[in-house]
Amino acid sequence: MSLTEKLSVLTGAAFVAEGFTADVGAVRMSDRPDLAQFQCNGAMAAAKQAKKNPRAVAEAVVGHLQQNPIFAKIEIAGPGFINLTLTDNALNEHLGAMATDTRCGIAPLVSGQTMILDYGGPNVAKAMHVGHLRTSIIGEALRRMAGFCGYTAIGDVHMGDWGTQIGMVISEFQIRHPEWVYFDESVTSGYPSEAPFAIADLEEVYPFAAQACKDDEARKELALIATVELQNGRPGYRALWQHIVNVSIASMKANFDSLNVHFDWWKGESSVHDLIAPMVDDLLARGFAVKDDGATVIPVAREDDQKEFPPLMLYKRDGAVMYGTTDLATIVERMQSNPSKIVYIVDQRQSLHFEQVFRAAYKTGIAPDSVELIHAGNGTMNGSDGKPFKTRAGGVLRLEDLIESATQKAAERMKEANLAQDASADELAKTAHMVGVAALKFADLQNQRQSDYIFDLDRMTSFEGKTGPYMLYQAVRIKSLLRKAAAQGALPGDKIVLGDADRPLALLLTELPDVVALAMRHYTPHVLCDYVYRLANAFSSFYGNCHILSEQDQMLRASRLRLCAMVLAQLILVLDLLGIDVPERM
Repeated sequence: MSLTEKLSVLTGAAFVAEGFTADVGAVRMSDRPDLAQFQCNGAMAAAKQAKKNPRAVAEAVVGHLQQNPIFAKIEIAGPGFINLTLTDNALNEHLGAMATDTRCGIAPLVSGQTMILDYGGPNVAKAMHVGHLRTSIIGEALRRMAGFCGYTAIGDVHMGDWGTQIGMVISEFQIRHPEWVYFDESVTSGYPSEAPFAIADLEEVYPFAAQACKDDEARKELALIATVELQNGRPGYRALWQHIVNVSIASMKANFDSLNVHFDWWKGESSVHDLIAPMVDDLLARGFAVKDDGATVIPVAREDDQKEFPPLMLYKRDGAVMYGTTDLATIVERMQSNPSKIVYIVDQRQSLHFEQVFRAAYKTGIAPDSVELIHAGNGTMNGSDGKPFKTRAGGVLRLEDLIESATQKAAERMKEANLAQDASADELAKTAHMVGVAALKFADLQNQRQSDYIFDLDRMTSFEGKTGPYMLYQAVRIKSLLRKAAAQGALPGDKIVLGDADRPLALLLTELPDVVALAMRHYTPHVLCDYVYRLANAFSSFYGNCHILSEQDQMLRASRLRLCAMVLAQLILVLDLLGIDVPERM
């Protein structure tokens, strides 16, 4: 249990002894730390239920709590707020258990449940761009959080690898290279194992083909024919498509690895192609899907809707499938893994689409009611004009260029601050990359997931304020401090000696289990960012106000080193949950 959970059990029992339910005894950190460490506001709710005076209820509850020796002070404030302050011995006992726990006192929240997280979503044959940043790093943070909290967490990149854009590329290659064996219909096997193009070729071919199809109806028809023949299994097209996918994935992995973003499944829309026809036939047979003006749809509107909900389209009049079709078939496939939750980290502007898909999945029984389908929507990263970020030339910035810009800016900032100047060139480059990625990730994750934010590379790479580099700096400073202490033979102690200068930091350390639970409950990494920033600031104040290595009292010095070690462990843990690595030195 977290400390607030332990106190809630005690306070809940006191309410039960007075004839109330235990839930009104919930305890949380005090809003007024100058008055008390913890507070319980349940007397008001209990008094309302029992039609009693809330202060009288609080007095009765306090009478029970005062018999417990863990409390140094219990007071009633206002109409019935119960303020609680622990003895240093009680706080020490809890901190001691946290200090020896590799999970920093955080128990798993669940066991035996699977969560599938859908994030990333790049398209093959295209360069990854800045628009992929938010979904990728938010999804990665949520995957790490879910795994830490006890879920079997499965990250799925869910690529766009099956559609007209592939037909555009294949038909363009056929126009440019009719001699390639992939276009010889008499050849059905034995195709080359190596792709006849590189990712740079794909990045040039796709926009050229897309524009050609836009300008010329005949050219567009070639792309549509190629798409149909690909999906119908033409061997040469399938072999060329596999090359496109393989080359694209290699490029994607380089970008994702650079961001410290990882996936368990590298699946795309093509993975469920063979599931679509049987699924639609079944839905038609069971009356869930209907024909509407030549199209095949699932009506998802409900009588109590306050706005119009269009049906989910499965087939267009020409027989083409839609995103909703592949998303519904993807749920069919994912149900084979027996998930308890499927979480989609996708732009919140797609909320209507996902509401349609989820309604269709529940209505048809594709997803049982016991499985949570969740759209954890995100806002956009915007430029100074408040619009989705673009380069000065008006184009969309490539993701690898963004990462390189952040790395270069981080190196400049480190040089300005005289950091890591004695490091080798290789170590300096690696550290600058870690700092740059931390800057990008923390600048994004510190915002509420649903909110848009302004991209400002100068601000996000600063070593001051609520930034990734500042968090890394504090963690590295503690690493350096503990190394110096060990060299002097001074080690963290087993017991923490709490004084007025130490107690605020010690109390803050007890909050982490509740913070992680809150962040996981609402899929909100920014809650972790808020906490780690408060922790870094609290440590900075502690470091500035307290003697540590210079402390002459050996027990007090050992106690403060223990607090430093606990802060470092929490900083590393929380930053890791956010997908941010901490260098050894800076």
